[in-house]
Amino acid sequence: MYDDILVPTDGSDSVMSVLDHTTDIATRRDATVHVLYVIDDQAFLTLDDEMKDEVLAEMQAEGEQALDAVTEETETAGLETVTSIRRGRPAEEIVDYAETAGIDVITMGTQGDDYTENILGSTSQKVVTQSPVPVLTVDVSGE
Repeated sequence: MYDDILVPTDGSDSVMSVLDHTTDIATRRDATVHVLYVIDDQAFLTLDDEMKDEVLAEMQAEGEQALDAVTEETETAGLETVTSIRRGRPAEEIVDYAETAGIDVITMGTQGDDYTENILGSTSQKVVTQSPVPVLTVDVSGE
């Protein structure tokens, strides 16, 4: 049922709370964990080309560090792990990855802050409403 699990990361510490649930499910199901970092290219649309290249290189490095941190945890748990960095709008890229990689469930955090859109963060909210596969949301507001 859950052979491939996707955990998107933005590099924040809150992904570790999500990862606790992800590794639990993956261990029980002998599943592969897919870790995705999305570089939000909307964030630097107004920059000139030279600045874009610098920002992109920085974001790429941040993405690699984020993937390494999660991979260290999943490999310690003895789980097969696949990593990917994509560019685009985070929610769209997460849903697209889930569709193209044959993902069975997505695990991601919610923000739970009074000022967020409803209870979910905007990316989580979009993924929940657009995903063709189940999405397990984890409250990370207590971080």
